[in-house]
Amino acid sequence: MKQRERNEASKDKILKAAIAEFGTKIYENASLNNICNDNNISKGLIYHYFKNKDELYLCCVKTCIDEFIDFLNNEERHYSDFQKDIKTYLDLRNQFFSNNPLFSNIFFGTVLQPPVHLKDEIKKLRTELDMLNVQRYKNALSNIVLRDEVSEDEAIEYFIIFQEMFNGYFQSKAYEFSDFNSLIEAHEMKMSKILDIMLYGIVKEDK
Repeated sequence: MKQRERNEASKDKILKAAIAEFGTKIYENASLNNICNDNNISKGLIYHYFKNKDELYLCCVKTCIDEFIDFLNNEERHYSDFQKDIKTYLDLRNQFFSNNPLFSNIFFGTVLQPPVHLKDEIKKLRTELDMLNVQRYKNALSNIVLRDEVSEDEAIEYFIIFQEMFNGYFQSKAYEFSDFNSLIEAHEMKMSKILDIMLYGIVKEDK
């Protein structure tokens, strides 16, 4: 085996071990010591490829997001109905994370309980996914008629604001002591309903 191949194999082993660690624990409880002890990896080897715990964690986050994007791009389907389009996206999202529980914990950790000192780096890593979400929403908007006073650009802006506020709510003290799995479940259950309310409001119109 050539040196380059050995380096890639070593780095891949560390990354898989780290994904297992960060995929089963919140960031604060995960440690390089656990990765080393559970996988027969020396700490010196980790530091040869990664500067510290933060860099290794961010590499795991990037791997998770990249694979999620690849999955969405390969499985993406479009309908001529807004609600079906959004439901399909949410179903695909649920399918990916159900099939990849370690990635689920990592992904929702960045959404619901991000390490404060890494928020900016995580936001950068999410750029392509955020753009994909906006494009998906934009495609779905083409299937509905907006109110005269609301432009497509404004509708997209509202969606971005909604997304940030919705995720921020789950980072608030309202969910401070919630079990993490329950937090994920509540987030996903409420997302579809809140999206519907954002679009159609809460007041029943007179027929």
